[in-house]
Amino acid sequence: MTIIEETSSVPTPRQGDSDTTPLLEVRDLHVEFHTRDGVAKAVNGVNYSVASGETLAVLGESGSGKSVTAQAIMGILDMPPGSIPQGQILYRGQDMLTMSYEERRKIRGRKIAMIFQDALSSLNPVLSVGYQLGEMYRVHEGLSRKAAKTKAIELMERVNIPAAKARVNDYPHQFSGGMRQRIMIAMALALEPDLIIADEPTTALDVTVQAQVMDLLADLQSEFNMGLILITHDLGVVADVADKIAVMYAGRIVETAPVHELYKRPAHPYTRGLLDSIPRLDQKGQELYAIKGLPPNLLKIPAGCAFNPRCPRAQDICRTDVPVLEPVTEQDGTELPGRGSACHFWKETIHG
Repeated sequence: MTIIEETSSVPTPRQGDSDTTPLLEVRDLHVEFHTRDGVAKAVNGVNYSVASGETLAVLGESGSGKSVTAQAIMGILDMPPGSIPQGQILYRGQDMLTMSYEERRKIRGRKIAMIFQDALSSLNPVLSVGYQLGEMYRVHEGLSRKAAKTKAIELMERVNIPAAKARVNDYPHQFSGGMRQRIMIAMALALEPDLIIADEPTTALDVTVQAQVMDLLADLQSEFNMGLILITHDLGVVADVADKIAVMYAGRIVETAPVHELYKRPAHPYTRGLLDSIPRLDQKGQELYAIKGLPPNLLKIPAGCAFNPRCPRAQDICRTDVPVLEPVTEQDGTELPGRGSACHFWKETIHG
């Protein structure tokens, strides 16, 4: 699926704006889906931000709310059954949730673009990749078909697709999975957006191609100083590319940390479980660790901490009181920059 919007002006940074203003900031975001069986609370008070040139990795199992949050940012939720009862999504300080439809579409695609996880189903099988890439320029910039095709070739070359000029008229099924993902990246880059949201960009790719795709994203981000939100369930994918990590569970962020700090000392039992489940070369032949149980039914999220039915540290307070995301400190009370944990027993987890 490709999001195409009409040409129009877009919000730009004002002279004198602070460089510390986040490119994108999500505040207390809630997303619900009204179903026959009840209200599914998919996102429950998410807060995060990303700056220009920064990479935020959003981690968690399927159903944790990662992709729904991204869809809310892009404004592509099906409403109904979806709804956003509260929260803010600020692009350069402007709340997109209070904008009109026309104002919102000025940002979507041009300033904030999204790479979807399944390239084969996202691309139109009956149109050449050159036509689909060129459509961005025909719709947004009014280029002729010939000029748009030239731009499409340039895009394909930029994302390192071999023999781009010869392959511009090929169809999606004629490309490998890795090449199709590069085409999706090229589409997102077409209008040089400020922010790209990459939703599981390496799904179904082998590890070698995964590394190539992630290296490509990192190089392009550095070239254009874009913000990047990388959504994934695979901690191994983000180790070398992310600046900071937000771990989600049952629609909430349960831990935040700079990437290397989180890998060294997780401060939430769920994060520790995710890290322990990563295959390691020094554990050949041993059974892989798995977090017991299943993620909760979003129609009936457990009282207290949503992770308590699966948590090895759970106690009575975990079954009654919802933990807030609070700053994480060293044992002497020194606050660790960028670190937060929503766990009643984070001290035992990180210092234990």
